[in-house]
Amino acid sequence: REIEKVAPSKARVLITGDNGSGKELIARSVHEHSPRRDGPFVEVNCAAIPKDLIESELFGYERGAFSGAVARKRGHFELAHGGTIFLDEIGDMALSAQAKVLRVLQTGEFARVGGERTMTVDVRVLSATNKDLKAEVERGEFREDLFFRLNVVPIRSPALRERVEDIPLLVEAFTAEICEENGFRKKPTEAGVVDALTKYAWPGNVRELRNVVERMVIMSEDKITRRDIPRELVATGPAPAFSPGMNKTLREFRDDMEREYIKFKLDELDWNVSKTAELLDLERTNLHKKMRSLGIHRE
Repeated sequence: REIEKVAPSKARVLITGDNGSGKELIARSVHEHSPRRDGPFVEVNCAAIPKDLIESELFGYERGAFSGAVARKRGHFELAHGGTIFLDEIGDMALSAQAKVLRVLQTGEFARVGGERTMTVDVRVLSATNKDLKAEVERGEFREDLFFRLNVVPIRSPALRERVEDIPLLVEAFTAEICEENGFRKKPTEAGVVDALTKYAWPGNVRELRNVVERMVIMSEDKITRRDIPRELVATGPAPAFSPGMNKTLREFRDDMEREYIKFKLDELDWNVSKTAELLDLERTNLHKKMRSLGIHRE
């Protein structure tokens, strides 16, 4: 309902939520239900672009602007003209690039790196983050004026553990989709499989659920049984029990769960960060950042 209301407008949308909870799907849905649906949808993962390259990626560059710039290149804002640009992981954007993005939001104007000509673009900006941008503003890591420009309409993408009632529908949809992709006949799911999946905490959210369903579909026989559920899900079981006198905030409780699960997977994979990031469906750099923020290190 929130997407249906905001999509036809020109308002900027800031989508928040954990990794894997569906922020990109929300952004695409806003674009597809907007008057710009026939225009381009350009996605930029701000966390995946090195800080010294973010400006040239966003705004393009002129030939000779720097070593290696052998030809003119159009940036993401220019490519999104007439459509939508989606700035994913906006909280990881360098402060220097934030200032230029703010100018585009205010005036619609920018210049390519190494260029003198001012260009004008017509784009709708959607952004997403798994960070608390208000806290980032207080720490001086994110511009307050840019935050207010982006946060016109906030939409929160809830974690899968907050909506376990969606798991049966998602399992059914993913099973049908993956069977079709692999040329399998649709496999039925044995009673008790979905119930077991609803007891798991899903730190990787919907993305992790789809990976697990894909593994079960491929490794199972004619139907998916409890024996096909990955061992680590059964071993982890339900979320940690609550004890009398526990007074943690929801964020503290979530951080504890993520910390334990990441440590568990790192130990299982002999602290191979690349393999762990792949299993958790995270960018390797994002896993390193999460490990630092949660205080995870090898003993």
